[in-house]
Amino acid sequence: MQIHHRINGKPDGCLNPLDRGFAYGDGVFRTLPVKKGVPLSWRRHYRKLHDDCNALAIICPSEDLLLSDIEHLCPDKDDCVLKIVVTRGESARGYALPPLAQPNRIVSRSAFPSYPLQNSTEGVSLHLCRLRLSSQPLLAGIKHLNKLENVLARMEWRDPDIADGLLLDQSGHVIECTMSNLFVRHGNRLATPDLGHCGVAGVTRDRIVELAPGLGYEVVTTSFDLETLLTGDEVIICNSLIGVWQVRQLEGSRWPAGSLAEKLRPLLND
Repeated sequence: MQIHHRINGKPDGCLNPLDRGFAYGDGVFRTLPVKKGVPLSWRRHYRKLHDDCNALAIICPSEDLLLSDIEHLCPDKDDCVLKIVVTRGESARGYALPPLAQPNRIVSRSAFPSYPLQNSTEGVSLHLCRLRLSSQPLLAGIKHLNKLENVLARMEWRDPDIADGLLLDQSGHVIECTMSNLFVRHGNRLATPDLGHCGVAGVTRDRIVELAPGLGYEVVTTSFDLETLLTGDEVIICNSLIGVWQVRQLEGSRWPAGSLAEKLRPLLND
């Protein structure tokens, strides 16, 4: 039987119910694609994992340990999705940190999702979520295990033709989608939301910020509201698994076919 996970490097490992990841969501995670056995943008993902662990004062596993886990999970050099979870470890009941917390790491693999081809060729529709993200600057940008806001937001729609849900904060600023980051283009100005108070700073978002100037776009990170988004010439969403998709519809608003996602896609796939 093929092993699809390793816990602290062991295929038969298990987690104690006292693990703080279970009790409090006290940990971080990354999700990344593997192509022919190679984890894509690995250094970027590891750096994000390391930085997120540091922000929560969790000891991050070394690259060597994680790469060893990945090698054991992907011996057949095929395509799959990897999820890396690092928790603070175990403790007695209560929020106080244990004096010598030993982090737990869980690396698992799953089949690569099959997205409709039209998401890339024709674009996607978004749902405008009723849920508003709360502000917590100390957690902003971190891909932590407390994702109940995203779970509740994703419960708002069942239509399979809707690819993702747009999330605003309590002040009405556009932040992200439930599983992706977002950009809006006005002319040659490409804006992505400021994530200083909430939201997750994804690897693909960072790559687009770096790549877009080479295509002639001025990239800015700033706060903007829903009206600013709706008046944009193009809107795109992105993450490490989908790459980049153009948004064609949000509720009653529509955008014509554009070329931004098509221009970025080969650069992201390089």
